[in-house]
Amino acid sequence: MMKLPTVKQLRYLVALDEHCHFGQAAQACNISQSGFSIAIKELEELLQIQLIDRTNKSVTITAIGKQIVAKARVCLNEIEGLVDIPMDHQKPLSGKLTLGVIPTIAPYLLPTMLKRINSEFPELKLYLKEQITSLLYDELISGHIDLILVALPYEFKYVETMPLFKDRFLLAHHKQSKWVIQGKGLLKQLKEDSVLLLEDGHCLRDHALSACKLLHTDKINQFSGTSLHTLLHMVNNDLGVTFIPEMAEQSVLLLGSQIELQAVNESSYREIGLVWRKNSSHHGEFRMLGEFIKNCAALEPC
Repeated sequence: MMKLPTVKQLRYLVALDEHCHFGQAAQACNISQSGFSIAIKELEELLQIQLIDRTNKSVTITAIGKQIVAKARVCLNEIEGLVDIPMDHQKPLSGKLTLGVIPTIAPYLLPTMLKRINSEFPELKLYLKEQITSLLYDELISGHIDLILVALPYEFKYVETMPLFKDRFLLAHHKQSKWVIQGKGLLKQLKEDSVLLLEDGHCLRDHALSACKLLHTDKINQFSGTSLHTLLHMVNNDLGVTFIPEMAEQSVLLLGSQIELQAVNESSYREIGLVWRKNSSHHGEFRMLGEFIKNCAALEPC
């Protein structure tokens, strides 16, 4: 019978890829560094390939090693799925669940959603992690997060996606803004260098550019904000205008401000969706949670 890698060996390899350091990876796996190194060496001998480039001072996974790491993650997720199968026969949406949420959704949707979840599913222990989409996706694929609540479209692989609802864009500007020419069409209203957006890495930037048809235009200001909070403070001081998602319409940041909101056309929106690893044994529960979130957003503005 063919000798196969052990689960521990696969976990050690994935840990080494994550930490890029033998000592730190060994510590994360609760094993001595010598024992960890021996396990990785044995895995290389079993597979008859070099997984680690040991010529450099820092740890480098070889090209073929990267392929093995990707497969190892899939295998570990499937093995964890075996343990999860008995959970399918227990009460749905109970136990521990880790949900990743992007910063342009979390403060507006979560307060209302969490109240209702605590009431509807008291046995669910929901852990939240707020981060930008690309980092949440990495943690989802690596198994550190169960599912993520993000804005679509976004290029994902090896996942299932459940679109939930549309979130329209609104133009936010000062009540007496010098950046808006009244009486003209939306884009023609905006002066050169007037539009303030989030920095690269925030999908809201890409969605606003695409949905509001602002690609390749001189209306975009060179400034890039780190959060909607920053952008709205700048708009309140009439340093420019910005586009915000409709779910942020009731934000406390707008209360008592000098900011006015203007509706954009119906085709200017982002879609909010729930994403989880493909073939997850919990896909039924995840779809149930998705329907719950959809109903939450429909019943009351978040």
